[in-house]
Amino acid sequence: MINQVAGGAITHVGIALTFGLIVLAMIYALGDVSGCHLNPAVTLGFAAAGRFSWWTVGPYVLSQCLGAILASTVLRLMFPANETLGATLPAGLPLQSFWLELILTLMLMFVILSVASGAKEKGLLAGVAIGSMIALEALFAGPICGASMNPARSLGPALLSGHWEHFWIYVAAPVVGALCGVLAWASIHPPQREAAHEE
Repeated sequence: MINQVAGGAITHVGIALTFGLIVLAMIYALGDVSGCHLNPAVTLGFAAAGRFSWWTVGPYVLSQCLGAILASTVLRLMFPANETLGATLPAGLPLQSFWLELILTLMLMFVILSVASGAKEKGLLAGVAIGSMIALEALFAGPICGASMNPARSLGPALLSGHWEHFWIYVAAPVVGALCGVLAWASIHPPQREAAHEE
């Protein structure tokens, strides 16, 4: 949105870096408090991987969605004339964006599970790895699908701008992608190998 208002001053590269840097900063700020779960798809992935309680998924997802709606409400108040509020919308065919979002989230989930400690996205270099992955994916895929990878991130703008036409992509693809990422991670880091490594 700021890039739109500023006539492209931030550029696409700047947008991608912003995505990655804010996640990096929040991981180091909140990783030891809540695990810095900002993404419902990632929270579901952690639960599916057995590293997060299923009983906690509901409150976390609710908090993530409420936070996204609150953020978009603030943006609506600040930029009342903006039509999309940064909504994630496909640039091409919807199915193209669906597959791209699925693959992006798969890769992100794989990296997160590989560097996170337990259910917490915090470690010496966890923030750098996760933030870099988000920036990289936003850099090459943002112009095509928006590189949301996060149902909550897409929910807020869709609700406040009324752009629901492709919202299903940004819910279904990240959830399926995260679960596929868990399978990929488990195939390379099986529980017995992790247990032996920890000993």
